[in-house]
Amino acid sequence: MPVGRGNRRAFIAALVSAAAWPLVARAQSGRVRRIGVLMGVDEPDNRASYAAFVEALQRLGWTEGRNVQIETRWVGSRSDFGRHATDLVALAPEVLVANGIASLAPLLQATHTVPIVFGAVPDPVGAGFIESMARPGGNATGFVQSEYTLSGKWLELLKETAPNVTRTAVLRDPLLPNAIGQYAVIQSVAPALGVDVTVINLRDAGDIERAVTAFAGSSNGGLIVTTSALALTHRELIIALAAKHKLPAVYWRRSFVASGGLISYGFDILQQFRGAAGYVDRILKGEKPADLPAQAPSKYELVINLKTAKALGLDVAHSLLARADEVIE
Repeated sequence: MPVGRGNRRAFIAALVSAAAWPLVARAQSGRVRRIGVLMGVDEPDNRASYAAFVEALQRLGWTEGRNVQIETRWVGSRSDFGRHATDLVALAPEVLVANGIASLAPLLQATHTVPIVFGAVPDPVGAGFIESMARPGGNATGFVQSEYTLSGKWLELLKETAPNVTRTAVLRDPLLPNAIGQYAVIQSVAPALGVDVTVINLRDAGDIERAVTAFAGSSNGGLIVTTSALALTHRELIIALAAKHKLPAVYWRRSFVASGGLISYGFDILQQFRGAAGYVDRILKGEKPADLPAQAPSKYELVINLKTAKALGLDVAHSLLARADEVIE
């Protein structure tokens, strides 16, 4: 039976619609997703963390310029964090990534709805960022830097490496909440180790140099450098001052030891940001941060620089070297 003109138009329209549907479906499934990243200070450690994050995303099928757009902000000073956090939220990303407590706090102030994945954050429960490790609640989850009890281990390692140390200066950023907790733990273990503890607050290079030089005026001193972006910013200065004044020093990150520091004990920062990429992938596929447990490090790394030990006149015990994950010679 012949098809009428009106029916013919409807039939052709149906064919066109059917042919177009796969293209629409592919366009919807292939839409570009947006991620906002607040990295903090632009320095080598943070660059390596960012590279690990992007590489892990690529392994999960997310390629910048193809199916994902990554808006990244690097911070020049402490006052920039809030402004960059607000700018990132205004871009309407589907998920945000925070590097450390200095990045996480302003992002949480800027949004209570956009999912946030954090890395290298100490004690997020105690700081009020999440409700619990198992069930974070709210819009943030991620990877925890370390427990505060780790700070006591730094003093134990300092004393084991340099038994003559009876005075220790703790370098910290006084504006970070974790600085209080880490220093409190160091204070609590100091009497049993026969060590007097004092504080050097990190501000600018001049203050750091004057304070370390004054501390080094008496004998049997050592340093502990606690976690902060400021310590990373002034890394070369701190290492140089420790060498100049022959102060044994313990750090929380391998990069200090690779640059000439004595010893470090801490978490694997790159693994944290590979994990963050995995959580971003799961959130982009529909999971909620409130249901993704925050994760503590499963392993800590001990790194020793034997060249620095020799320059300080230290004979590192074989038992300590045997426990090290890496020895730099």
